[in-house]
Amino acid sequence: MLLDTHSLLWVLDGGEAFGSKARRSLVTADAVSYSAISIAEIRIKQMLGKLTVPDDLLQRIESAGLRPAACGVLAAEDLLRWPALRRHDPFDRLLLTHAAAEGTVLLTAYRVPLDLPDAPVLDARV
Repeated sequence: MLLDTHSLLWVLDGGEAFGSKARRSLVTADAVSYSAISIAEIRIKQMLGKLTVPDDLLQRIESAGLRPAACGVLAAEDLLRWPALRRHDPFDRLLLTHAAAEGTVLLTAYRVPLDLPDAPVLDARV
């Protein structure tokens, strides 16, 4: 399972925002990972003053038992797979294609990817 940025932040906040099905999926997943894409999004929002992030972000992520997932060229190349996302947030698009390239599911609360018929997504709110 790959966490989108919002889900990553929810995990670091204690996971109370997750729905019961998402919580169960997190506990039973073989591996729960995060992407460098999320770290970039968090740091950009931090630089813009839109998000307050602890200085020890990576240590907190590691302490939560999450593993980094390498984002390769295939994730970027696969952006054309979901044309309905062309006007959607670029980080969300990359995270979705990253999950697909990894052969895993993306845990997200964003409606647009969740509404795609063939997207490998799981609703974090359910």
